[in-house]
Amino acid sequence: MSSQNPHIKQPQSLFSKKYLIISIGLSLATMAAVIYWTYTPGVLTHLAPKRLPGLVIAVIVSLLRVWFSAAKIRFLSEKKLSWFASIRVVLAWDFTSAVTPSTIGGAPLATYAMTKEGLKLGDSGAIILYGVLLDQIWFALAIPILLFAGIFYEVVPPEIGLVGDVSMGLLYMGLLSYAGVLAYGVLVNPAAIKKVVKIVFKLPVLRRMSDKIEVEAENLEEYAHQLRKKPLSFLLKAFCLSTMSWLARIALPTIVVLSLLPAPEVLSVLRSLAMNLAFLVVPTPGGSGGVEGLFVLFQGPLITREGFIGLAVFLWRIISYYISIGLGMMATTWYINQKVVEIQHQN
Repeated sequence: MSSQNPHIKQPQSLFSKKYLIISIGLSLATMAAVIYWTYTPGVLTHLAPKRLPGLVIAVIVSLLRVWFSAAKIRFLSEKKLSWFASIRVVLAWDFTSAVTPSTIGGAPLATYAMTKEGLKLGDSGAIILYGVLLDQIWFALAIPILLFAGIFYEVVPPEIGLVGDVSMGLLYMGLLSYAGVLAYGVLVNPAAIKKVVKIVFKLPVLRRMSDKIEVEAENLEEYAHQLRKKPLSFLLKAFCLSTMSWLARIALPTIVVLSLLPAPEVLSVLRSLAMNLAFLVVPTPGGSGGVEGLFVLFQGPLITREGFIGLAVFLWRIISYYISIGLGMMATTWYINQKVVEIQHQN
């Protein structure tokens, strides 16, 4: 049975309570600081009741993002996963991503979750790898859009200065390079992935993990071979579902801002896209602290009433982060309880 595979860790070991506390603490501290520095007495009296239903739309869009992500997982599993199982996997994945550093991410728990839903470890690994590839292809297409839009709009806020411009340029180059390497390895030459991984882990700092990585590199090549057998139509449909999920994520900050007061819609969406790419390299658990700061940098200048900046950050994080943590904890607890039931049956 897949759950007995020695390479599969237990769900409790795939996220840390310490990271959860740090993530929530950083988020709350940053939001409190933003609210403190931008709050204006009586600012709430300027809220336009006719705009507030936009917050309901924001919640719906956030839930649609989960649905499209689940649809992608279910499609990649060739419908071996039910809708409920796919949603549970996505919620658990979101939760772990929200409370772990970006270098760890939610993929390990997502892999575990899919094996608990009945998939083989190899199939789960292939789905994760394909999902990452789809995200990287999307990033690679988004970057030229941002560069072209930059001719007409100030996509990168002038407030961040030369250092910010250089950092965004390096980020774009890094994402394009990674997308190219991953696409080549998965779609053209799977053996290349294994070779690159082995070369990297020959470095003195990483050499002690080379034996374990050897096994994982073999698995990675096997997963890539599975993916190469898929037709182009399979890739296109999966990419469309991935794109819809990302569009929902990108639309959310703009919807929250517009729920409070008017703002340049196109520029807000473009900056939301740029800041979502920047989120990828924030090293703190779940990006907490950094993502709130990036929201202020990218969206803050578009908010004409400074007193609304803190409120916008607060509402955006409640909808995009705290709701995800709540739902994700429920999904993760379900998997932990399933493991407890299995152990009781074995005894």
